[in-house]
Amino acid sequence: MAVYELKNDVISVLIDSVGAELKSLKRLSDGREYLWCGDAAYWGRTSPVLFPFVGGVRNREYRAKGRTWSMTQHGFARDMEFGLLSQGENEIWFELDSDENTLEKFPYVFGLKAGYRLEKNKVVVMWQVVNPGDETLHFSIGGHPAFNCPLEAGEKQEDCFLDFGDVDQVASTEINVSGLATDSVTVYGLESGKLALNEKLFERDALVIENRQTNMVGLCGRDGNRYVKVTMDAPLFGVWTPAGKKAPFICIEPWYGRCDGENFEGTLEEREWGNHVEAGGVWEASYTIELE
Repeated sequence: MAVYELKNDVISVLIDSVGAELKSLKRLSDGREYLWCGDAAYWGRTSPVLFPFVGGVRNREYRAKGRTWSMTQHGFARDMEFGLLSQGENEIWFELDSDENTLEKFPYVFGLKAGYRLEKNKVVVMWQVVNPGDETLHFSIGGHPAFNCPLEAGEKQEDCFLDFGDVDQVASTEINVSGLATDSVTVYGLESGKLALNEKLFERDALVIENRQTNMVGLCGRDGNRYVKVTMDAPLFGVWTPAGKKAPFICIEPWYGRCDGENFEGTLEEREWGNHVEAGGVWEASYTIELE
């Protein structure tokens, strides 16, 4: 285990080799921390990389290569030690390769690379999924960064807003008590792209916004001004904070994958929003965190 730092003239970040997880994001001019601290009383993580699954699988099992396999929520990469691949002044890369332990849970060889690049007030989070095998690799991957909310002293989370950009509504797929997607959808009307935060918003788990309804999600304080935003090309994303805990953070989660549907009985390659990379191929994606 090791923690690495990147810094430019505007921001600094810390990344833990366990999970290649972003642990801190500070503005240097005032030392303000934007990333959640990982207090286990609320949620002990800060920004895990979700791989090779996003969300949970029905009955905690999935089917691949003619067998049934067990899998916990969000896969296993977030709990594994990544090796340092390279580090420059403004960019760092980590790598996790399949081994005999991963093959007992997930029957595909892979190379997962996670990178971070600083660009002034932005952090670009980058992923590469490499298929060194001789068969198609099926997987999901996602981000799960948690941001302090509220940011300002004296404010409450219910004073704050989600900002979805230039849209007048978002439709969220409902999640059931088992953490699986249902056929029900809740539509949230927005005022100037904003949705007020409140305790009831997450009582049925995360908001799950599918089908590229927007490519930007931000957080605003009581004054309505945005202080952080996440931009992405992901086909769907989640917004989450643990229900009933009054946790002082909000997660904005770009996803290339999703939990199973509540009636799903198919194979890994048939999962909704899954990704596929052919033998010898490389799959790439990224998202950006920007301080405002």
